[in-house]
Amino acid sequence: MWAEVTTARGINHELRPWLRMTAPPSLRSHGLALVRPGERVCRSWVLLFGVLPVDYDDITLEQIEPPHRFLERSTMLSQRHWEHERTIEPATSGCTITDRIRYQPRLPVPDGLLRGLYRAVFAHRHRRLRKRFGGHALPAS
Repeated sequence: MWAEVTTARGINHELRPWLRMTAPPSLRSHGLALVRPGERVCRSWVLLFGVLPVDYDDITLEQIEPPHRFLERSTMLSQRHWEHERTIEPATSGCTITDRIRYQPRLPVPDGLLRGLYRAVFAHRHRRLRKRFGGHALPAS
C-alpha cells in the first residue's frame, strides 16, 4: 500500500476525477524514495477537474517512516499552514489508512466550510482506495 499511496500516480488516482496535483519528473518516477525530510519537495498545483488551477501546495515532508507514516507540513496559496499526516497500520484483512489534517487559512473562511470541504475530499480519497484495493469504511473521527 505504501508504494502506491506515496506516488504522484497513486495520489492522483485518489483525487480523480475532481482534482489532480502536479509533480516534477523525479517525484513522478520515484515517489517519496528520494525525498529528504525537512526540505521543500516542490510546488504542486492543485487542478480542479485536472486542468483548472485552484490552489498550490509547497510540499515539505517533515517525517517519512516507510512503510507506515509520513507527516507533511506545508504552505499553500489558501493555507498559511497545512499539515497532513497519513498512517498505514497493519490489520487482520489488510491495513488501516488514517489521514489527519490541520490547517490555518490565509483568508477568514468559515471553519465549518473548510472542514466540510476537507472531509469530503478525504472521504472521496478513501472511497477511491477502497474501490481499488477493497476493504470497508471505518467511522470518521
